[in-house]
Amino acid sequence: MRLLEHQSKKLLSNFGLAFTESTPIDSMSGVRGTVERVGLPCVLKAQTPFGGRGNVGAVRFAESVDQAVIAAETLFGMDLRGTTVEVISIEPRLNYECEFYVGMTWDTVAKLPVALLSLAGGVDVEAAQSDQVAREPFGPWTGLAPYKAREMTAKVGLRGKTLVGIGEVLAKLSEAFLACDAVTMEINPLVITEDETLIGLDARIEVEDEAVYRQRERLKPLGELTMTAAGRPPTPLELEAQRIDAIDHRGVAGRVVEFDGDLALLIGGGGASLTVFDAIKAHGGSPANYCEVGGNPTEEKVAAITSLLLSKPGVRGMVVIMNVVNNTRADVIARGVLMGVETAGRKPSETISLFRVPGNWEAEAREIMEAAGVQVYGREVSLDAAARLAVERNRTHAA
Repeated sequence: MRLLEHQSKKLLSNFGLAFTESTPIDSMSGVRGTVERVGLPCVLKAQTPFGGRGNVGAVRFAESVDQAVIAAETLFGMDLRGTTVEVISIEPRLNYECEFYVGMTWDTVAKLPVALLSLAGGVDVEAAQSDQVAREPFGPWTGLAPYKAREMTAKVGLRGKTLVGIGEVLAKLSEAFLACDAVTMEINPLVITEDETLIGLDARIEVEDEAVYRQRERLKPLGELTMTAAGRPPTPLELEAQRIDAIDHRGVAGRVVEFDGDLALLIGGGGASLTVFDAIKAHGGSPANYCEVGGNPTEEKVAAITSLLLSKPGVRGMVVIMNVVNNTRADVIARGVLMGVETAGRKPSETISLFRVPGNWEAEAREIMEAAGVQVYGREVSLDAAARLAVERNRTHAA
């Protein structure tokens, strides 16, 4: 789940971090009144679930109300990475002496959270030299110790009050990162104003989707939130998939990212699902979706997601491919898929390119699928070979 900027600022303010006040508006009717309240000069920003807005004209500055109105007209409806801007924020424009980048993320190799500090904040952060960047892993239960945070600031050459102040920001940000089950948390830029105050001008937070259930009370005051793995607002199909997945706590059958292809994918097995998706593409297939399934979902849940994926206009067929399963019953997946195909008003033998779910209850799943006229494979056929066969047979279905 990626929060918008104004939501990220509000959440981090609860941890003692200071930001410029962002006032979100969703129509032109609120522009003049908001600018008059915020004051001039001001900044207008498109509210999108990703960064890099400054480089694409999605951040505008205004010295007058009329300039602000023109800027807002430009921002509303702007297309950014396939996302239409529907909300903008207005905030005061500050004068500042220098800017920094501070952030938290996960080191997937060390399997530890890591703190980052750069002297090149703002749009120049990615061009920072190695001697301008400090990196410090920290414990997932303890956070970044204050002395470690100060060591980071000293490493990039900061001294005195600035060293102490940014060290405090890093320590507080690490506390927020762990408390919020975040995947990424950034303040960029963090600036020092003329009166030596440290304040964040922008913030970005991504929360782990699987932890949202225990963050509900913390996230509730932030307004409408949507989970998405695509870095854009979810499509109606993706929202319906989320609803299906939430019907029953057992298993996963609803993590869907929609694409423009003609082959529906019901795939699983950790990294195997990504392997299968890539293999489908490599063999010339055109996925209609990414949809991970696993953890022994119910037949009803599998049926609902199957029917949903097949309801997408232009979808010719479906493939069901999983790695060797041990905590998921292959026969449950098989029955659920057949129920979903029937609900969609299709014939299994003409819709399912192949079924490959080896492992737990594999023999029973094979009997179920073969009885419905579906070709079944086990672990003797690799994921890559299964993907190739699926693409070939989907073309046959299309013909």
